[in-house]
Amino acid sequence: MKNITITLSEDLALWLRVKAAEDDRSVSRWLAELIEGMRRNEDDYEVAMRRYLAMKPRKLSWLGGSKPTREELHDRSGLR
Repeated sequence: MKNITITLSEDLALWLRVKAAEDDRSVSRWLAELIEGMRRNEDDYEVAMRRYLAMKPRKLSWLGGSKPTREELHDRSGLR
């Protein structure tokens, strides 16, 4: 574990203490878990993006063999 020091305004520090107390955690633990969750989300996104970009392009196959018209794509008769 590595200790770091941050500077917060009085009202932000009070809010943070309250949030941590509501979760029955120390401010340090609450922040560490918050930051770890952010890192995990970013890592998951990076992995998904790399997997997507590694896929080979493929040709779209349309039902019936022909592309739909613009009117067919944007038909919203159910909303009119």
